[in-house]
Amino acid sequence: MRVDATTISGYHEESADGLFQFGKSKDHPELPQVKVMMASLDPLGLPVATDVVSGEQADDGLYVPIIDRLATTLNKTDLLFVGDCKMSAWATRVHIRAMGNHYLMPLALVGEAGQDMPVWIQEAVDGKHELSPILIPGVENPLDTNENPLAEGYERTRVHKAQVEGQTLEWTERVLVVHSEVYADIMTRGLERRLANATTKLKDLTPPRGRGKRQIEDEETLVAAADAILRTHRVEGLLSYTFERQVEQQVKYVGRGRGAAGRPRQVVERVRYQITAVLRDEAAITALQQTFGWRAYVTDLPVERLSLCEAVLTYREEWQIERGFHRFKGAPLSISPLFVKRDDQVTGLIRLLSIAVRLLTLIEFVVRRALKQEQSQLVGLHAENPKKGTDKPTTERLLKAFLGINLTIIQFPDRVVHHVTPLSSLQERILTLLGLSPDIYLALAHNSS
Repeated sequence: MRVDATTISGYHEESADGLFQFGKSKDHPELPQVKVMMASLDPLGLPVATDVVSGEQADDGLYVPIIDRLATTLNKTDLLFVGDCKMSAWATRVHIRAMGNHYLMPLALVGEAGQDMPVWIQEAVDGKHELSPILIPGVENPLDTNENPLAEGYERTRVHKAQVEGQTLEWTERVLVVHSEVYADIMTRGLERRLANATTKLKDLTPPRGRGKRQIEDEETLVAAADAILRTHRVEGLLSYTFERQVEQQVKYVGRGRGAAGRPRQVVERVRYQITAVLRDEAAITALQQTFGWRAYVTDLPVERLSLCEAVLTYREEWQIERGFHRFKGAPLSISPLFVKRDDQVTGLIRLLSIAVRLLTLIEFVVRRALKQEQSQLVGLHAENPKKGTDKPTTERLLKAFLGINLTIIQFPDRVVHHVTPLSSLQERILTLLGLSPDIYLALAHNSS
């Protein structure tokens, strides 16, 4: 079971007790939102449970309620719950373990884990642990072709104890310390972009004098603006800057009118602050880059049931539930932004469309399973390449193949004629893979009186 949350924004007014509240949002931070917590079943990505809560709530407290509801609905234990780092809260792990289920998730690097992670990385860098390659099953060993594996890592164990309803719960937790070179390269490029952008903005803070060029005239304003840039680009401690106070003196006559030999004069000073240099702390940057690409996962399953390689590959399938969110919020369902008004309408629409996501998922699964059993491909789904075949068609393309089917009813004085667009061979093939009869469409001509 995969558990994750998403937000759905809408053009609503925030109310004290309503579902629409302002919260952290990657889509529309300027709009209030509701939060949807969903659990899906692997390997289908089939939504099994959906909770709708107000949008300001943090994800951490939403895992236990939906996990409890799944336990009641499925009436089954020994399930593996997979989630992101927000599911790694200690209370959530204890709750899952106490229910007789299992967990797999990356650790959030806060608190004790944030202190331990540099030590775990350094032990790997120093060679204290042998790193095992993580390879994709069914793919030729990349080590034999002088290519890098998907990732590499080692594991360590620790014993946990917790008090649950007056009883002591004890179990062994595996910590999987994993490094991905590709992930490290992505993080390095991201850091370099942030450093470059911060450097440019720091230099632009103090432009040369000129028309329309705003000058900074006091040190406090300069320092506050520069530090804000460093925080925004997350490069504090990696970049530093120097600045100087520049003073220009200009002699002016006192009062209005033209100057004269005996007219009093005064010296006017114009002060500006200028950033003279932006410096990179290469030692700090290098030390930070050594931590890039590392991640720690935790699971309570023994290695006999879930190896290091299997654990990493299992977590990498997290796109399954994200794909459901994409269908939910984008084409073809497009629930976001929400336009219904009342909270019960919002909840009802979200639950209704979660059923639609199940339908889209099941159609795709049934067709792919039938093609796998036949060891064949479906040809004709790609209009740009009609001869292209695929054994993993998407529901969206399958539905698109049925565009253009029309029921035509012509009324004559003495009779009524019904006509349905004849099905193409591709459409009949899809219905066969779904285990359905073409009569679903053809019968419309007889049942539409």
